[in-house]
Amino acid sequence: MKTTGSNSGHDLTTEVFLILRRAFFLDSTEPIPFQLRDKRNTQDDPLDEYIAELLQTHLTTARCAKASGPLTTPDLVVFRPDQCQEATRSQLRDDLASIVAIEVKKLERTAQGSVARASGMDYNTTPPCGTVRVYDRAGAPLDIRGFYLFVCQEPVPGEPGTFRLSALCLCDGNLLNADFDYYLSIVGQRTKEIGLGTYGDGANRSRPMLIFSNPLGAALFDKRVTLIHPSTQLQSLESSLALAHIVERTEVSGNVRTFYAYCHRTDAKIGEPIETLRDPFPTPQREVQTQRRGQFRLDLLVER
Repeated sequence: MKTTGSNSGHDLTTEVFLILRRAFFLDSTEPIPFQLRDKRNTQDDPLDEYIAELLQTHLTTARCAKASGPLTTPDLVVFRPDQCQEATRSQLRDDLASIVAIEVKKLERTAQGSVARASGMDYNTTPPCGTVRVYDRAGAPLDIRGFYLFVCQEPVPGEPGTFRLSALCLCDGNLLNADFDYYLSIVGQRTKEIGLGTYGDGANRSRPMLIFSNPLGAALFDKRVTLIHPSTQLQSLESSLALAHIVERTEVSGNVRTFYAYCHRTDAKIGEPIETLRDPFPTPQREVQTQRRGQFRLDLLVER
């Protein structure tokens, strides 16, 4: 059995991270401006297309496939076809050397200078997860590792259609959620209520809207370029990487999951100790009940 990407010298997430680091940032981590085409509609995202083209151009032994439509997840899958065809489905489930899904999450910066939605961002109808489900040519499900690419995209003043990334974090989806059963319960087929209303022509899609952590909400990952990975060995396998932080997340059960935050070696702060960050992402206090929809108030008092 071949080794997984975490233990080999051919980890796809490392290769993707280094391509993006070179494409979007100078050695000084100063952002490199880039141009995007205009959006065609609300769901269209030119950045996803731009990143897919970058990866397809610069990946040496792998391919990058882009989602067929705007409402399909993940956004990208990077894979080595020959290795995938030689492996079993069970092997591919945790083989970062053969195949990995990447979901792109684009954020903006507020007028105060912080990343928007720092305490939790919308994941729409699909929860984040370190394992995600895609389908092969025959339509059979294929469960593979999932990573998430968070970027803060800012327009370059005075240059229409030109942007820059002021922060980038490619992270293991398990950092956000490792419950694959929950993931499947949401992305699987659901039922909706039909025949509603006075005339029976209404329907309730019962569509979930999910909020999970935003890694760029942690100050230590904002305005930096970071790869957060489950392996402790990446810097020994790839000389371009340096370990920057250890990240721990506490599960509801009390167990602690440990991840490793890497940066490009030119971005590393020489001589500083490796800090362990325990649960670094801001989390708001939430209530079970939803807020009432916006109330239309009139300047009118009806007493009876």
